[in-house]
Amino acid sequence: MSDKINATALFNIGYGLYVLTARENDKDNACIVNTVTQLTDKKLRVAVTVNKQNLTHDMIKNTGVMNVNCLTEDTPFAIFEYFGFQSGRDTDKFVSQNVPHSENGLVIVPDYSNSFFSLKVEQEVDLDTHTMFICEVTEAKVLSDKPTMTYTYYHKNVKPKPAKKSKGYVCTICGYVYEGDELPNDFVCPLCKHGVDVFEKID
Repeated sequence: MSDKINATALFNIGYGLYVLTARENDKDNACIVNTVTQLTDKKLRVAVTVNKQNLTHDMIKNTGVMNVNCLTEDTPFAIFEYFGFQSGRDTDKFVSQNVPHSENGLVIVPDYSNSFFSLKVEQEVDLDTHTMFICEVTEAKVLSDKPTMTYTYYHKNVKPKPAKKSKGYVCTICGYVYEGDELPNDFVCPLCKHGVDVFEKID
């Protein structure tokens, strides 16, 4: 990445954190996303951008439907660990859980959400590492009046501060520490799946 670009500048964009749910072949799955944007209001449309490495991404491409759950400020870090730092390819995130579903048959996560909306994909935009899904809103409900978890609030109040290491690089998204003198150019964070541009050297 160019020396002119400090990726952490983008952290100042005002946006929230969400649990994105999908379902395929009787399997429910979910991941954490931070790029959800309302596009139009006459016909309600929302854009959701999802990392291609996530199983949830593939399920949405195959089924064309998803739910977005808007997380609140009282969401504990354990929720981000559970839905964001492990893959649905390796574990069933909803096994033995009695979870509610919306009218489209997908899971909603009411405990730490102030609202949810169900989406039907209309268009897809390929963004190399991610896909942007442009969607029609098919259902939307308010669950509480608790304030929405913003990315800034998460970084300041929820995400644990990384432990100091003698040398290495820390992921500014999730706090994962890569120990070593040099960070490989193609390294991908094993937890949040971001690349080297979000890592900072530990002095």
